[in-house]
Amino acid sequence: MIRPVLRPTLSAAALLAALALAGCGSSGGSSGGGVSVDASSAPGSAQVAAAQQPVTGDFPATRGRTLQQIADTLTPGPQVGLATSVYTPGENRLAFGVINAKGDFVYGKTAVYIATSPSKPARGPYLAPADSLQVRPAFRSQTSALDTGSVQAIYHTEVSLPRTGPWYVLTVTKDGTKLLGGTTQLKVAASSPIPAVGAAVPRIATPTLASVGGVVKKIDTRVPPDQMHAVSLKDVVGKKPVVLLFATPALCQSRVCGPVTDIAAQLQAAYGSRVDFIHNEVYVDNNPNKGLRPQLRAFHLTTEPWLFTIDRQGRVAARLQGAFGFDEFKQAVQAALK
Repeated sequence: MIRPVLRPTLSAAALLAALALAGCGSSGGSSGGGVSVDASSAPGSAQVAAAQQPVTGDFPATRGRTLQQIADTLTPGPQVGLATSVYTPGENRLAFGVINAKGDFVYGKTAVYIATSPSKPARGPYLAPADSLQVRPAFRSQTSALDTGSVQAIYHTEVSLPRTGPWYVLTVTKDGTKLLGGTTQLKVAASSPIPAVGAAVPRIATPTLASVGGVVKKIDTRVPPDQMHAVSLKDVVGKKPVVLLFATPALCQSRVCGPVTDIAAQLQAAYGSRVDFIHNEVYVDNNPNKGLRPQLRAFHLTTEPWLFTIDRQGRVAARLQGAFGFDEFKQAVQAALK
């Protein structure tokens, strides 16, 4: 019997910390640059591919049942870690990972059910396809290439959360003939100061290679450094679509900043002639003890990574938090071009 229990929402960082995994960490102890790994050889790649196409028929119909009644039909076991933590009334992106008792990420066709209480009627199933964090070898950083145990994909879906307060979440993952159930909880706040889709973004300066005298290590912890430091947000916002990524590949509290920055690098190669890509590091002087950079404070951010794509009018076209794969990132870039 699986029973939803009260517990704090897990961030992307907590999701990975719960597995006793190190953060992204510095790559200083590794050998020289140029490491590349074929994404198709990544651990779990076959399972990730299968998890990308869930269908409604794979999951229990609610038929007026409560969340607990649906949970009682499942095989308990997996833990759920939420990669998103900001929820307001309405439609919300819900991203998460599923972890087994051995601490391994579980990949399979997955869906989500929600309710305001275990004894309330369940809403769902909301299909949650897995979105791969893999990129082509040419765009894979040294840190990401050497981190063979990191998350390969993230589940995501859109759920309707019409009221504030706590909501219970039940994930269902298909494992052969079994349906595995995992639970967690989230809290919907009345509002959030973080710019939402449609809102104007703060017209602030972001660090550029020119602003630091060409010393790229001051504004980029990726190895090798990326090419997303040519322009400042204040100079291009409202003139051209922008991709603004807040991430710190070497100092991330989770192991997703490196992969999402790699995704940005690959998408920049495809869209860079039409969209300005900006990568903004998270900590002042790349030192966590000095706190967050002013750009994160201007956006009211307290976690990382975050992605904002911005249209020609200077408004948020798409917003992604915590962990996001290649498909969601690409769709966010395309939203800024519409």
